[in-house]
Amino acid sequence: MPAPGEAALPAASVGALLERNASEVGGRPFVRFDQVTWTHATYLDESRRWGNVLASLRPDEGPFHVGVLMQNVPDYLAILGGAALVGATVVGLNPTRQGEQLVRDARHTDVGIVVAQSATAPLAEPLVDGLDAPVGRYLTVTRWDASGDVLGTPAEEALDDAGMTLIDRDVDIATPWCLIFTSGTTSDPKAVICSQRRMLQTGERMRLLLGVEPDDVGYISMPLFHSNSLMVGFMPALVAGAAVGLARRFTASRFLDDVRRYGATWFNYTGKPLSYILATVERPDDADNPLCRALGNEGSPEAVARFAERFGVEVTDLFGPTEGAIGLVPDEDTPRGALGRATHDIRVVDDDGNDLTRARLDETGRLLNPEECVGEIVNTAGGGPFEGYYGSDDATAAATRFGWYWTGDLGYIDADGFLYFAGRADDWVRVDGENFPTGPVEQAIGRHPDVVVVAAYGVPDAEAGDQLMVALVLRDDATFDPGAFAAWLDGQPDLPPKWRPRYLRLARELPQTATTKVITRILKTQKWRSDLVGDDEVWIRERGADAFRPFTTADEGDLRVALEQHGRDRFWEL
Repeated sequence: MPAPGEAALPAASVGALLERNASEVGGRPFVRFDQVTWTHATYLDESRRWGNVLASLRPDEGPFHVGVLMQNVPDYLAILGGAALVGATVVGLNPTRQGEQLVRDARHTDVGIVVAQSATAPLAEPLVDGLDAPVGRYLTVTRWDASGDVLGTPAEEALDDAGMTLIDRDVDIATPWCLIFTSGTTSDPKAVICSQRRMLQTGERMRLLLGVEPDDVGYISMPLFHSNSLMVGFMPALVAGAAVGLARRFTASRFLDDVRRYGATWFNYTGKPLSYILATVERPDDADNPLCRALGNEGSPEAVARFAERFGVEVTDLFGPTEGAIGLVPDEDTPRGALGRATHDIRVVDDDGNDLTRARLDETGRLLNPEECVGEIVNTAGGGPFEGYYGSDDATAAATRFGWYWTGDLGYIDADGFLYFAGRADDWVRVDGENFPTGPVEQAIGRHPDVVVVAAYGVPDAEAGDQLMVALVLRDDATFDPGAFAAWLDGQPDLPPKWRPRYLRLARELPQTATTKVITRILKTQKWRSDLVGDDEVWIRERGADAFRPFTTADEGDLRVALEQHGRDRFWEL
């Protein structure tokens, strides 16, 4: 398997790849969406039309950046194809970041053309006043929605006028094709520059990893503005001349029906989709499906194992950020919960770049020396295919300090050289003077049979440091037993006493990105505050107690007074 950024180029450019597919496999399906099917030849035609539309709207000055605020519909892929043909850069806008956040993302990436669809046009309205782009550069795709609003010009009118005779353009393979935002779970998202070269090489690497052949069909339900869908779903299919089936959005209840309808043989995921699918009602014929492979990241070891068994699928959960500078794939020798074997260049270091002590684990897998071994995961060989963050020279410099690539992720390496994920760089909790990362806590609690989603984070202690709080989403048919759950926590050998939560929040859903990654910075702000957690139940376990009990408004008032008495009242809002 080639390292990230070292796969062979499958074509001289994305445009050349589209032309090749239309010539060699033009009659084969490429895009399937509900009852609509586009062949590879049709996809080239639709891409040419979009290329002409975008070229006609190109600003006289400034970057040729196209902001796309759409669901997973065929035109999203056609816009990508058209942009590649004419040298435009697609900025995938996240519909869960609305209002000022959306305007911030678009302004930060110098968006000059906006394409929405009827279903998302209301979300795009703040961009009219927030950007400098004239309204004539706003298009709305209407053909995939039964009804909805139109912002600017109906795209179908512009496409009909544009035709399929492509405006002749010579596009260099180094041209930025996409600006892909990071998840933004801990801060404002950064826009990763991805040239046509980067995307082509990544597509070839993922094709090899997945074993995609022309007869294969990918299932894309993760949003197309995210790297996972583009790099693990769309690009392997494009490189192989295969096909993809699109879902407007991820829905656990529709997953298996879609897979069977499209004949999907692989799918991509990131975050918690495996857990959500596993929470649906199990049926005897779940394994009767065409799926062979799944590739993603951040699935818990328990979810990966259960999903593979239930649906008869080979699941590979890898470690690889959008930046592409690290790509670890577990092999058959990788211990449960590890990301893979750390190569010579993959290290765990302190802030000054010094290697940290190897992790000591007991026979149960409990981490014994977190303060000595947990640090930031880096690639000392450099950034590889990482081409920088758009408009963020400081962030790029920080991520490439010493000529290394700094992931911003915490990890530790065991005595056998296997790397483990321990959370984001700020996911440390200090309880009674002991520092530990939240990653192992989430992994342990995620084993509970009733837990679908878990997020662990620190909330302020009245006197000093933190207390551990855990937010949980339980199975729909689960009943929370405060004594039984406390006893179960006490029985987990890799959860020492200080790693067991003081507070529990039981929620129907947690704040999350469109790719189901929990936004812990929001949970940290909400804490146990009744005015912020809504209808969610909050429970507390007193020191030495055998069970959790409800955290009352009187408890909340006493805690606020205690924070004030100890000069820590600022943490009420932080």
